[in-house]
Amino acid sequence: MKRRRFLSLALALMLIIPLCACKTKVVDDGTDATHGNAPVTGQKRDETTTAPPQTTKAAPQTTKTPESTTAAQRKTEKGKLDPNTGTYTGLSPLPKIKLTATDPQNTRGLSTATVGYSYGVSKNGVPHQNSTNAQKYFDEKGFNAVSIDTKTKEKVLYLTFDCGWENGYTTTVLDILKQKNVPAAFFCTLSNIKAEPGLIARMINEGHIVGNHSTTHPDFSKISREKMATEIETCDNYLREKFGYSSPYFRFPMGSYSASALDLVSSLGYKSVFWSVAYADWDVNDTKGKQYAFDTVTSRLHPGAVILLHSVSPDNAAALGDIIDWARKQGYEFRSLEQLPN
Repeated sequence: MKRRRFLSLALALMLIIPLCACKTKVVDDGTDATHGNAPVTGQKRDETTTAPPQTTKAAPQTTKTPESTTAAQRKTEKGKLDPNTGTYTGLSPLPKIKLTATDPQNTRGLSTATVGYSYGVSKNGVPHQNSTNAQKYFDEKGFNAVSIDTKTKEKVLYLTFDCGWENGYTTTVLDILKQKNVPAAFFCTLSNIKAEPGLIARMINEGHIVGNHSTTHPDFSKISREKMATEIETCDNYLREKFGYSSPYFRFPMGSYSASALDLVSSLGYKSVFWSVAYADWDVNDTKGKQYAFDTVTSRLHPGAVILLHSVSPDNAAALGDIIDWARKQGYEFRSLEQLPN
């Protein structure tokens, strides 16, 4: 009898413990994780744009990653100026490229676990450890990726945008950048590029970077290495053919990646560009005004910051000029991604 009672008690405990473990309280570390769930702007929300579950908040650092296949970074290319060439920019078309996936079957066993990038909210001019830890991870594993510039001694900032123009604010953003003489990088999907070729041409002709944001905006941690290469190649080749332009900068859709994806992008000669300053500015149905945008962005700036903004935001368009002026008064210098140290 006593033995039965003991066994019953033991079984009850075995059932209770796992249930308690599932209710572990998650401590808020100040991370603004909402960006990871932002749908790509200007596309239908379907299987290519649905955000992944945020399974990991920071770069994995406990498992030793096999040697990466990082290749020498490609260079930004521009065709020769020729008004009769038929491209949107007036630059002669560039030869198309063929990107071949290295180790297509991932025989080295690189992790394919989904990592939802988390930058953390920086305060008082000090970057959040999420961003610095991510950069340390990229460097240690040999991935060509940037979340923050930890090498430059000066107070530098890198301004980047994820594109969308159905609200008409990108033109205003470009006007401000031209007036303030500030370089920026615009990461665009193929559908973005096809939708507004005039804006893309203006970005290129005014000296900005047009970065590759993939062809269909899939979760790169959930597709094959061969599919990753095709996603980048198709977008790049369209820019080459129609704009006479190509850049080596790539941004993962939804900020979702894996060690295998980082390795694949690096092996093709592209730099993966993350960020260390951002906020939930992508939801045009939840705008909070110019002052909120100004206060939020300026309070999070720090030396070496890679800033992510969304060009669909009216708040960003309204506050951008003041943000630039304020940052310069604090001694910051805006630089192009082309000026990142190796």
